[in-house]
Amino acid sequence: MYIELTPEEQAFRQEVLDFLEQHLTSVVRRASRLSTGVFVDPPWSKEWHRALYEKGWISYAWPQEYGGCGWSPVQRYIYESEAARSGAPAVAPMGINLVGPVICEYGSDWQKEYYLPRIRSGEDYWCQGFSEPGAGSDLSSLKTKAVRDGDDYIISGEKTWTTHAHFANMIFALVRTSREDKQQNGISFLLVDMDSPGVTVRPIITIAGDHEVNQVHFDDVRVPASNLVGEEGKGWSYAKYLLEFERGGGAPSARSRMALERYKTILRNEAGDTPGKWLIDEKDIQLRLGQLAARVIALETLDMRQVARRQVGGRPGATASIVKTLGAELLQAIEKASMEALGPHGLPAMKLDGPDFVVPNETSVPEHGWAIAGRHLNGLAGTIFGGASEIQREIIAKELT
Repeated sequence: MYIELTPEEQAFRQEVLDFLEQHLTSVVRRASRLSTGVFVDPPWSKEWHRALYEKGWISYAWPQEYGGCGWSPVQRYIYESEAARSGAPAVAPMGINLVGPVICEYGSDWQKEYYLPRIRSGEDYWCQGFSEPGAGSDLSSLKTKAVRDGDDYIISGEKTWTTHAHFANMIFALVRTSREDKQQNGISFLLVDMDSPGVTVRPIITIAGDHEVNQVHFDDVRVPASNLVGEEGKGWSYAKYLLEFERGGGAPSARSRMALERYKTILRNEAGDTPGKWLIDEKDIQLRLGQLAARVIALETLDMRQVARRQVGGRPGATASIVKTLGAELLQAIEKASMEALGPHGLPAMKLDGPDFVVPNETSVPEHGWAIAGRHLNGLAGTIFGGASEIQREIIAKELT
């Protein structure tokens, strides 16, 4: 499937390319290229956030009345694809892409007036408090509770795998405010200041050796009742609305295409078993490359279907879960193939005795080897976070039968 661009869309694409060329600095590109986690750390991602904010593009997917750009689905796809292909870092989505749309849709007037401008400017940096030690894929079984006490809620419990909680000053959390009726009906959606007394953040060092995720503990944390989004007990509905944004959009096919190009680079630079030949010349490697390329094309087609569906006013529905599942599994396959092609050249880059990576001397370790080793290990969680693949397949089966 291919969407033929109109002259206006072609002009918009050129505007995007010009903006990327002018404002995406080499330092930010390199930080994005070397990042082993899902998101680039704030010292670099905030520079890119600021550039998009000043251009007026930071909240392009929001309703126009709250700072959105009014882009068509095709324009959004053009921007997301070209940004990914150019090496732009993904703006940390917890504020812009997740809690922002929820506040736009369900927040009170004061929440919209106070939080939305701070999200757009980057003044507030958010993290997502959903998963718990006993409630990951089965999120509705969460146990973190919030008890109403006058004009406050008192929160007790724990969240885990909380990305960038050590950078965030705000967290949006699902909490249990009632145990009556079925589990989903007792969940509420609260906005919490991370500086509140009783909030503790403990690091989780991943197998890749990086510090991206955390445990967040709430020990009788007081939160104003005015920070409740929407109605008490309706948090499950708001979470499902949010997860549709988390699983859709972002042009995952463009990220897969970039990973495939990195794999090709490795194949052209790493010697095969026979002197004078390269891995890309070997028949079994060519077969594997062709299979991965076919999967990238299929994912691009699904991306186009999402765009076409949105263009006529539809919601992505099950397609978002399909793209999320296939995209995560494809990235894992490409990074695994890249690691196998690197072989021992990837090993010196690994630092497993602590959380702090040191960018290797480029004369001793290939830069792409250092990054891909970390991406491969970190990416093993790609079929779990944002909704495990098994859960996504259940959603797909229910919606398509």
